[in-house]
Amino acid sequence: MCKMLQIAQSTYYERRAIARDPERASARAKSDADLCIKIDAAWKDNRKLYGARKIWHVLLRDNEDVARCTVERLMRDLGLKGVLRGKKVVTTNPDTSQPCPDDKVNRLFMADRPNKLWVSDFTYVQTWSGTVYVAFVIDVFARRIVGWRASTSMKTQFVLDALEQAIWQRKTPDNKSLVHHSDRGSQYLSIKYTERLAEAEIDLSVGTVGDAYDNAMAESFFATLECELIDRRSWPTKNEARMALFSYIEGWYNPRRRHSALGQMSPVNFERKHIDNHRMQATRGIHGLPTVGVCVAGATPPVDIPNPKVAEIA
Repeated sequence: MCKMLQIAQSTYYERRAIARDPERASARAKSDADLCIKIDAAWKDNRKLYGARKIWHVLLRDNEDVARCTVERLMRDLGLKGVLRGKKVVTTNPDTSQPCPDDKVNRLFMADRPNKLWVSDFTYVQTWSGTVYVAFVIDVFARRIVGWRASTSMKTQFVLDALEQAIWQRKTPDNKSLVHHSDRGSQYLSIKYTERLAEAEIDLSVGTVGDAYDNAMAESFFATLECELIDRRSWPTKNEARMALFSYIEGWYNPRRRHSALGQMSPVNFERKHIDNHRMQATRGIHGLPTVGVCVAGATPPVDIPNPKVAEIA
């Protein structure tokens, strides 16, 4: 038996003894066994989507002091893997006959607050009964889906419905600096769509033809959507695909999915933290205390200016 397994006899008998009496196991073996239970639970709780890096951050958030290499080793031993992105799907049908607005983003997908820059695009889900097209509006600040719509056709109305949801939920009359960015798809350059943006006082920005990098944030989200939902199973009916999209966006992506660019926070939690910091800044300013800089992903951290009155008191 030992020759077949290519292990020493002492190792074989030691493992048999541990199987009979788990207390004989080493401290590391006991720790690994406990971590395996937590890793497996975290992996299943996050839709079996996360790899070692994100599972490691989940454990750290739960105050579990563990090294990333340990999580990688144990996930490998357990046979647990995260999902991998596949090839990009192209859905853009450019309309070269329409006048095209300038690209005001220039691939700088950054914002220092919510509702400053939105990006829009659409993709599709292939079902046994036909194709479901899905349009999205994404707030760049926290990568939050602020509007979306599923349809069985690629007509302008379905991307307009996604925009209407975003405007209804997020656009305020006093916000005059919001920019909407998209590719040169005919739906986004249509008269109905551009007129609605103008009516809502939203500035239009459009990327170049055939260059995915000009709408990179939307393309990145689609790659995530495909590997975490669309490509993981087949879809018998259109309605089943719609319900799965609703569950993914409203029940997972916005409130729970962690992003490395957001400090391993979900879009909802990242926005909530920004609002709390903004309120704290306002409160400190009212009481004459020094403000605390709020660091936004991709932005240069502001420099705090000490308050001499506070320094004297200290």
